[in-house]
Amino acid sequence: MGFLMDGLDAEDYDRTYNDRDLVRRILSYFRPKLGAMVLVATMIVLLSAGQAAVPALSSLAVDALADGTIGEVGWQLTAGILITGALSWGFNFVRQKHSARVTGDVVLRLREDAFDAVLQRDLSFYDETPSGKIVSRVTSDTDDFATVSTLTMDLISQVLMVGFVTVLLFVRSVELALLTLLVVPVVVGLALLFRRLARAGTRRAQRSLSRVNANLQETMGGIAVAKNFRQERQVYDEFRPINQQSYQVTLRQGFVFSTIFPVLFLVAGLATVALVQAGGASVVAGGLSAGDWYLFLQGVALFWFPLTSIAAFWSQFQQGLSASERVFALIDAPPRVVQTDALPAGELAGRIEFQGVTFGYDPDNPVLRDFDLVIKAGETVALVGHTGAGKSTLSKLITRFYEYQDGRLLIDGRDIRTLELGSYRRQIGAVPQAPFLFSGTVADNIRYPRPEVGDDEVRAAAAAVGGGDWIDALPNGLQTDVGEHGRALSMGQRQLVALARLLVQDPAIVVLDEATASVDPLTEAQIQEGLDLVLAGRTSIVIAHRLSTIEHVDRIIVLDHGRIVEEGDHATLLASGGRYCEVYNTYFRHQSPNYRAGSGFVQVGTD
Repeated sequence: MGFLMDGLDAEDYDRTYNDRDLVRRILSYFRPKLGAMVLVATMIVLLSAGQAAVPALSSLAVDALADGTIGEVGWQLTAGILITGALSWGFNFVRQKHSARVTGDVVLRLREDAFDAVLQRDLSFYDETPSGKIVSRVTSDTDDFATVSTLTMDLISQVLMVGFVTVLLFVRSVELALLTLLVVPVVVGLALLFRRLARAGTRRAQRSLSRVNANLQETMGGIAVAKNFRQERQVYDEFRPINQQSYQVTLRQGFVFSTIFPVLFLVAGLATVALVQAGGASVVAGGLSAGDWYLFLQGVALFWFPLTSIAAFWSQFQQGLSASERVFALIDAPPRVVQTDALPAGELAGRIEFQGVTFGYDPDNPVLRDFDLVIKAGETVALVGHTGAGKSTLSKLITRFYEYQDGRLLIDGRDIRTLELGSYRRQIGAVPQAPFLFSGTVADNIRYPRPEVGDDEVRAAAAAVGGGDWIDALPNGLQTDVGEHGRALSMGQRQLVALARLLVQDPAIVVLDEATASVDPLTEAQIQEGLDLVLAGRTSIVIAHRLSTIEHVDRIIVLDHGRIVEEGDHATLLASGGRYCEVYNTYFRHQSPNYRAGSGFVQVGTD
């Protein structure tokens, strides 16, 4: 049992909704389709009436046969049965057509809402939630929601059928009708018994499928690394227990679902035997005609099928409710980055001020504690320090991807929490160390921040970065397809595209995770030329990995465990022989033209 439960815990943002709230929420998606739903409901009523009319007409034919009057009314009864059957087929066709359209439209809207919620989630949400599990909610769970929508239509039809048949049974024989209804509480009780088991099993099955999707997503993303280290067998061995768990959980869910039908049919069969015995005795005693008895047998068959279907549907309904619960939990997940106002950012000068900021990815373990820093408008600042010093954390707070726990972060003297995030982030340009390119052409990726710009502006931005020579190396110039994640381009070419994209965006503040960290010297020179253009006149925060970058910045901030331990320009800090000198000798000295391998530390400092 422990194996089945491993890794199937709810996500942090999951919540429990009761059935009434879920149904109300589901119905809100159907409300705009009220006209089509009324038409579908009308077709369901007519279809149910037609289906109930066939056994009634058949019972009249049986009575006519018994009375010897079949020759007088036979053709009318035959025509009535045929016409009723044809009309029922037409009613069902209209119902299926419009219900399919309604369900498709509702699922389309739900999936759009779920995807919009995914886009609105904070960056921390993606740090904590595997992308495969998110994909599972947007795709598989919305499909399960569609199944529930279709089953709901069937449920309404079945309920109406039971109503019509019940009226017919009471018209023919009150005693037998009451005998038939005696078994209804038994069927309903069994359905409710299976309800809890079905809901719990369905939740586990959906979570196990999410784990499978998450594992596949991670495997596909790192397949090159796995192949490079010949770890295909290890990847497969990691997938097997996850897949096995999904198999076992789904098997248990299927067992619960497959058990309910045999049990319900057994109850229905026993009840039918009792009715056949009682009805047959009534016919022999003359209290019931042969036609009435035939109608009763047909009516009972029509009665049991929808009733057992309704009971079985309850289990499937739980699957849909579980899926809806997971989708709505994704939509309703509360944001962690909370704005206190939505004031337009306007044109930013770019002054950044940290005032007593405390922040931790885990609030109990702060990365920054009572942190103060002022970056003047137009200033270029390099952040240096050992791994874990807090360099990337500062950039994530400036881009407002994470919520700090205490203090204030001011942009041009205004609290960042009061700015409308869309207008603010449009003036923030960020280039990661390994930039992400979307599928499409180089030109498409350059104009990504401003899709409306023309080809001339795209071409000018590309030519301005690195002198534009890199464009000639592309097979089709700016129309070269970059492939998935930009893999058709080299790392250096991706960086040049990212810098050209930044020029098109024209931001006031640039956050740069050193773009020259993983390229060859020639490409580094091209990128450095592009950097000089991109950073000019803008407030720039550079997470430095290259000596060529930090030598030319206005100010270097040396961080250690979330604290500023030194600041100044390159020459001054080297001469002081302090913490920057230590960082320099650890990370940057081998990049100096004066460095000789095996000669020890570069001599810095003064007597």
